Amino acid sequence: MKIAVLVKQVPDTTEVRIDRETNTLIREGVPSIINPFDMYAIEEGLRIREAAGEATVTVLSMGPPQVEDALRDALALGADDAVLLSDRAFAGSDTWSTSYTLASGIRKLGDVDVILCGKQAIDGDTAQVGPGVAQFLGLPQVTYVRKLEIGDGVATAQRMMEDGYDVLRVPLPALFTVVKEINEPRLPSLKGKMKAKKAEIPVWTRDDLDVDPSELGLDGSPTRVVRIFAPEPRGGGVVFEGDVDETVDRLAKELLPVIRGDSQ
Repeated sequence: MKIAVLVKQVPDTTEVRIDRETNTLIREGVPSIINPFDMYAIEEGLRIREAAGEATVTVLSMGPPQVEDALRDALALGADDAVLLSDRAFAGSDTWSTSYTLASGIRKLGDVDVILCGKQAIDGDTAQVGPGVAQFLGLPQVTYVRKLEIGDGVATAQRMMEDGYDVLRVPLPALFTVVKEINEPRLPSLKGKMKAKKAEIPVWTRDDLDVDPSELGLDGSPTRVVRIFAPEPRGGGVVFEGDVDETVDRLAKELLPVIRGDSQ
């Protein structure tokens, strides 16, 4: 079995800086980590490998050269291999172009049975890249997975919903995005850290992938961030004080016109 885990390196800080010319994140000089939700995807890949016996886990990421640090962290956790997609042609990608590029990387890996992603990245919070990759690959997908069982060519997944969960059975290969309820990520071992330090991580550029250059990077992104601004602070609320019964009556009188829809 061949398992691929998609990870993203995100800023490890609340002091996010924006390039005002391109409206993209400035990542240089900013401490970075593996996207926290992707840690659960890595752990799930390792657990599937351990249950299957004969399987490999390859971690794949797209980004600048510094993303290699995140991939080494994944190797230290126990992943077998890692691949970095890095090229100036990929810079400025929106979720569409990112999904397209990552899907091309998955195709180059070849014969992948299970693709795992975190439910979303904490910097963009779109939750679009995982499903986008599945769409470009023409694979079934299950999002927000809280439990995953892999059988003989079939996966059974529990998809978290607001009022419970769905149970879905899908044929492999397939893509799954996972939530934090699915497992508890392990810590890296000393052996894993030593392996990660020595590992050679291949870097695939645009020329290594079967891609349409017009679909890559900023030029290939159909969406643009045209303006960034801080939201206006909300006005102060109304505080009701005094006897509980009187306060409830006053609140009811204030809310009644709103409920009726006749307030101005």
